[in-house]
Amino acid sequence: MKTYPQIYTLCLMFVFCTLCQGQNKTDLSKGITKSETKDLITALGPVTITRAIKQDKNGAIWMATFQGVFRYDGKSFTNMTTDVSSARFFSILEDSKGNLWFGSIGSGVYHYDGESFQNFTTKDGLINNEVNCIYEDKRGHIWFGVNGGVSRYDGKSFQNFMLKGDTINEDRTGKTFPDFTRPPNEATSIIEDKTGTFWLGTRGSAFVYDGKTFTPLTQNGKSFTNIRSIIEDKKGNIWLGGQFGLWRYDGSTFTKITENGVACIYEDQNGNVWTGSQTGRGWVLSRYNKKSLFDIKSSVTEIKLEDANNMIFTISETQDGSIWFGTLLGAHRYDGHSITD
Repeated sequence: MKTYPQIYTLCLMFVFCTLCQGQNKTDLSKGITKSETKDLITALGPVTITRAIKQDKNGAIWMATFQGVFRYDGKSFTNMTTDVSSARFFSILEDSKGNLWFGSIGSGVYHYDGESFQNFTTKDGLINNEVNCIYEDKRGHIWFGVNGGVSRYDGKSFQNFMLKGDTINEDRTGKTFPDFTRPPNEATSIIEDKTGTFWLGTRGSAFVYDGKTFTPLTQNGKSFTNIRSIIEDKKGNIWLGGQFGLWRYDGSTFTKITENGVACIYEDQNGNVWTGSQTGRGWVLSRYNKKSLFDIKSSVTEIKLEDANNMIFTISETQDGSIWFGTLLGAHRYDGHSITD
């Protein structure tokens, strides 16, 4: 496989293991900041940690990075948050109304309606200002996985669920969780499956939520811990990836797919499952062929990176079938033959 040389040098290294409040009313007219992006257009994308990549309904590609939020229109990149926030950004969601949400570390979440940004923090009802993941459920409620638990926003107010050890309970007192208090309190991934059950990964225990109770997720009496990514595939299987490997749940049985550490999981439009995996030879982009997913040993193709220490945080597919992934050293695109940074 051909790779293109890096065009930058970055002296920044992280390791794999280091890296809601009651019904609080929020005034939607507050915290609005106008976006000014005319002079922020560049031919180059992010050159530092890129934690999330999403393509919106109009085809633009958005990247949550430690340099800010980038937008790519197919020709050039625009840093959309230079005049909005100096925060490091971690997560992205395009909701069912076409609005974008960007989670940051230390500055809460930013809502973008295409014209202006609005900032939500603990002052508005969030349980914590470190927003690691964002998800919209079937009712249109927005969930924020933060340090210390999860916050659910219904468009008017926040409902908060506090994480403490192997328990998560609703908090109606308005209590917040201290910023920059990391593992094991960090909520990392949340989804709602086809049955309406929620799955929550944290740096501690993993949980399932039936709408009333959060229950720790176990296998043969042993808890799943340090889960970084959870998805549901097209057939309704649940995939969980973390420091201790990759698992698939078919509704009755958990099957371990690999012992390799997994930071992110993605199912492409053809049904193949991709992961950012840490092997004995370093980080690789792994593709599990859909035809062998249920074989005793799944067929996997490992696509090596130019820098084996370049941790992969996120994977996404664009409309043209390209696989984009975010790493310690920025954003990359895999076209099926080669990787471009």
